[in-house]
Amino acid sequence: MHPYRTHNCSQLDADNDGQEVRLSGWVHRKRDHGGVLFIDLRDHYGITQIVADSDSAALPTLESLRAESVVTIDGVVKRRSAASVNPNLPTGEIEVFARSVTVQSMAQELPMPVAGDAEYPEDIRLRYRFLDLRREKVHANIMLRAKVIASLRQRMIEQGFTEFQTPILTASSPEGARDYLVPSRVHPGKFYALPQAPQMFKQLLMVAGFDRYFQIAPCFRDEDARADRSPGEFYQLDFEMSYVTQEDVFAAIEPVLHGVFEEFANWQGKGRSVSALPFRRIPYRESMLKYGNDKPDLRNPILISDVSEHFRGSGFGLFDRIVQGGGVVRAIPAPNTAGKSRKFFDDLNDWARSEGHAGLGYITQKNGELGGPIAKNHGEEATRKLIAELGLGPDDGIVFAAGKELQAAKLAGLARTRIGEQLELIDQSRFEFCWIVDFPMFEYDEDAKKVDFSHNPFSMPQGELEALETKDPLDILAYQYDIVCNGIELSSGAIRNHRPEIMYKAFEIAGYSQADVDAHFAGMMNAFKYGAPPHGGSAPGVDRIVMLLADEPNIREVITFPMTQKAEDLMMGAPSFATAKQLRELNIRVTADTAKKEAAAAVAPDAAN
Repeated sequence: MHPYRTHNCSQLDADNDGQEVRLSGWVHRKRDHGGVLFIDLRDHYGITQIVADSDSAALPTLESLRAESVVTIDGVVKRRSAASVNPNLPTGEIEVFARSVTVQSMAQELPMPVAGDAEYPEDIRLRYRFLDLRREKVHANIMLRAKVIASLRQRMIEQGFTEFQTPILTASSPEGARDYLVPSRVHPGKFYALPQAPQMFKQLLMVAGFDRYFQIAPCFRDEDARADRSPGEFYQLDFEMSYVTQEDVFAAIEPVLHGVFEEFANWQGKGRSVSALPFRRIPYRESMLKYGNDKPDLRNPILISDVSEHFRGSGFGLFDRIVQGGGVVRAIPAPNTAGKSRKFFDDLNDWARSEGHAGLGYITQKNGELGGPIAKNHGEEATRKLIAELGLGPDDGIVFAAGKELQAAKLAGLARTRIGEQLELIDQSRFEFCWIVDFPMFEYDEDAKKVDFSHNPFSMPQGELEALETKDPLDILAYQYDIVCNGIELSSGAIRNHRPEIMYKAFEIAGYSQADVDAHFAGMMNAFKYGAPPHGGSAPGVDRIVMLLADEPNIREVITFPMTQKAEDLMMGAPSFATAKQLRELNIRVTADTAKKEAAAAVAPDAAN
């Protein structure tokens, strides 16, 4: 017999009745029923109920064990009575009568229980992440992640992609976020950077003649955490293709994403649907107008409309002045709100102000009767014309966001989401994908008072060199695209600018010289001078894909060992101070203030960290 187990804790059923077995696992729960002890024994695979009574030599030892102690139990499988069958467990038809027990590892008193669904503070969960990972829901999330990655990998191979690995230690490059720098011991004063993405390397693979590349790539960015963004590091399904148009890229990756989401749509019985192929294409400007952002949640049926011209010369002076001054007025329907009190709309206005905005105006309707100061000042005829143009019913209200275009769009988008949530209009049973396309190549930076890139500087402008030489930069669109699911941006991508003369011109418009480009992107620009194929790609975020499939609101729930919001690993004590010897080897000297903290850390590490 194997020294630890003949079966795992999910394998035994009624067919094993009467067999002698050996199981190993953690003591999940204990229940003492007056001389009869029941233990739920748990391993990676599941749970088996163990029984010990006064006839069992194992009883005294089992009674003394704390939860989460690791044991090996020899026993006999017994079929449960019909009344005691647990239909929720794969092993629910049987129990194992314990004859002997070997304690493999005694558990101390737990800082947090593993059994049950009680919520615990994040710092406790992350400090004892090895315990947190034993909990059923978190354990299942991590297994889902592993299965999703395996499925992504297999589907990419089936699409004709080949997996390559790109360097982790590389050169720093301006990609929009702060780099993590690694000092070089053999090159004093010089630093490597951890890659924010394999962007240049994957393009260089296309220049090198590899046609379809992919990688489950680790990426490192020194940026703040958000619910859908982990600080420090994340993983993405990075891919690149040669001799492709934008539509070719879409056609290659859509079946992969659609297939993975369909495969796991029913994870833990959720039974969700996935939007049909091909995914919808929405131009950037249309998305900003109708949804108020460039990552729309298409499960929300509310559409925003521009109603600026309705208020030009209107009796509602505030909106008239905004429009006359070059601003806009956006209308967000609030369907079937006749039964809502005025407080519903006043609360929306208070919420908007709490978000740092000037507020939201509104018009109410009940059986077609108009309400609110905007309707009164705008006039009944003009208000009814507005309602008719928006296609609203007699019980639909309207919320308004007004101001400069980008500010009004942002507020309208937030209000659309808020109204959709409060009125429970968002269908939780669907995964709705779309591509956002036709991003502007450039934007005007109000702070720097100059034209700059609005998205990815390495993208091919639509119209190529001719567009750069003849069009207003703010009118130039790029072959850039984002893929979005349920309001979450999964990735950005582009058809790349592979021609040096177009690259130099694009950077010139943004205020960079040819020397600047050659200095910052020497490897790529040098390669492009020796024959580069047209190419493009994208990189959907693995963490965000799993977060959506697991139906988790926070990305940390699907990462094995996540950091805190402050980018700290409480379990391993990272980041930590380097020793004096390590600093000398790296030719690094810390500031006096940091040296004091380092000295304090040597005496009391917990206090300093």
